[in-house]
Amino acid sequence: MELRQLEYFVAVAEEGGFARAAGRIGIVQSAVSRQVRLLEREWGVTLFERSTRHVRLSGAGERLLPEARAVLAAARRAGQVAAGLAGGAQGVLRLGAVQGPGGRMYGVLDELAARAPELQVVLRRLPPAERLAAVRTGELDAAFVRAVRTAEGLELLPVWRDPLYVALPSAHVTAGDEGPGVTLDALVRSGLSLRLAPRAKNPPFHDLVTDALREAGARQPLLGPPFTTLQETLTAIGAEAVAAGGSGGSWTVFYEAGALPSLPRVAIRPLDGPALTTSLAVRPGPPGPSLRELLLVTSAARP
Repeated sequence: MELRQLEYFVAVAEEGGFARAAGRIGIVQSAVSRQVRLLEREWGVTLFERSTRHVRLSGAGERLLPEARAVLAAARRAGQVAAGLAGGAQGVLRLGAVQGPGGRMYGVLDELAARAPELQVVLRRLPPAERLAAVRTGELDAAFVRAVRTAEGLELLPVWRDPLYVALPSAHVTAGDEGPGVTLDALVRSGLSLRLAPRAKNPPFHDLVTDALREAGARQPLLGPPFTTLQETLTAIGAEAVAAGGSGGSWTVFYEAGALPSLPRVAIRPLDGPALTTSLAVRPGPPGPSLRELLLVTSAARP
């Protein structure tokens, strides 16, 4: 059975004759008649009662006509879905996610939904190294990553840049420095120790901070206890400030993942230094249709 045979069968039934059906389809009458007879032979039923005056559906034809219409409708729908997949408007996009500062991730997803409403996005939150590995193996189509400058076997497409912030004792002289933000040079000279998470926790961010400190003249930064969580670390900085009487303590650097915190005895200042770049990691080569939709959305946000 071929779809065109079903199409001819439906056309003859709706037009009430082979000649009119042939005119509607745009082929000769004999071709319509031959294909309908082949369909009858395959199914083992008579679809039409034929005479010199009329062509009418048989009982079997009446019963099979709705089924033939349903098959043709399903075939059209499959074609529409295939076209949507080829164009990227439908399908599945498997995306490694980050919690974007200022809701940037949500903005990207909103724009993607507006552009391709039938595209299903599956988000996965993994540690940075696992996120990149999943893109390499094809488990993910793409992944957002922060502060990553190189990734073997992958392309990194910068999407947006965000400022970094420092937290330090509010009574320390460095917290009151004039200017748009605190410089790394001032922090290096402040005598405050740096609370930084071990490199294994987040190698790209750790390297971003330590490289920037070396450029600011700190060959061996004065390190304090490690950064744990933002709330715990800021609370510890505030407690140290009381014990040090405003002359010592520690500081930390972080990026905005939500609203900037506010704690007693702790100053939050913009860092006048390196910014945090978020990139989209993809495999080299032409993108698939779904990934192409994401690239079109993120291209507008690229620095």
